[in-house]
Amino acid sequence: MSDSTTATADDLEVRLEQHRTELTGYCYRMLGSSFEAEDAVQDTLVRAWRSYGTFEGRSSLRSWLYRIATNVCLDMLTAGNKRARPMDLSESTPLASAALSPRADSTWLEPMPDARILPPSASDPAEAAVAKESVRLAFMAALQKLPPKQRAVLILREVLAWRAAEVAELLDTSVASVNSALQRARATLAERREPGADAEVSDPLDEEQQKLLERYVAAFEGYDMTALTALLHEDAVMSMPPFDLWLTGHDDITGFMTTLGAACEGSRLLPVEVNGLPGFAQYKPDPEAGGHAPWAIQVLEVSEGRLTGFHFFLDTERWFPLFGLPLHLDAEPDEVEQGE
Repeated sequence: MSDSTTATADDLEVRLEQHRTELTGYCYRMLGSSFEAEDAVQDTLVRAWRSYGTFEGRSSLRSWLYRIATNVCLDMLTAGNKRARPMDLSESTPLASAALSPRADSTWLEPMPDARILPPSASDPAEAAVAKESVRLAFMAALQKLPPKQRAVLILREVLAWRAAEVAELLDTSVASVNSALQRARATLAERREPGADAEVSDPLDEEQQKLLERYVAAFEGYDMTALTALLHEDAVMSMPPFDLWLTGHDDITGFMTTLGAACEGSRLLPVEVNGLPGFAQYKPDPEAGGHAPWAIQVLEVSEGRLTGFHFFLDTERWFPLFGLPLHLDAEPDEVEQGE
């Protein structure tokens, strides 16, 4: 391979990589899975690399990549799999009958670090706000209710602000069909009000929200159920994938934490940025090795100065490396830095 060919190949690789984050965000919204989204993007970039010689330049490189990514995602969704939260699958469980029943990983809507799906900077604050809102768990759960092509149309039109003609070209359909799909998608979302849809989290966090999170950390690490109750909305929701159990109300939540969840006493929390919401990596005491071992990625929903939802994703072997987090804590929390 000549130097000029190598330089051209390197240049193409750089140009393709510049789109990885936004493509991952798009595929994540389409698929609801962190790892499937990253696989879809890798497949997209490999296909683009191999077929770049046939790219005629009638559209931008970005539009061409979105066309490939859309086809990859639609192919992955042909099996009809829809990711869900525990709240989408059953009624809440009273504490008296609470049981931890796991379901397969493919059942669940998965968390995603902001850094992997949201551009590090946006010139338009409104665009940045829309991007964050569109990866919050409630919106992601709502997207899963839509047929795949309606999902693609809604994301491209409402989240990414593509024109109807651009979406029609990407999907090889008409503008009328795109507008009809968008109307149906909007109607479906309007009919279903997802738990957590009212989350109000400013970017960056305002002073009140920051203080709420500080009180939450103090209450959780101190395992102070009285203090925690004061922070929870009376209809707060708690879920713990891969278990299908979910609880409603501060009495059942704190009751669970002092019974089935009592081993979490003494936990440490490290902040993470996840799904456009505040979150924490939870490490609970490790009685065998000492220190603290990974237990959950927590995603918090806030509304009107209270916590309305907190969701614990327990598959630590998958989530903690994804977030660049250490797999054991020996030091104090402020001595541990989150990984890249």
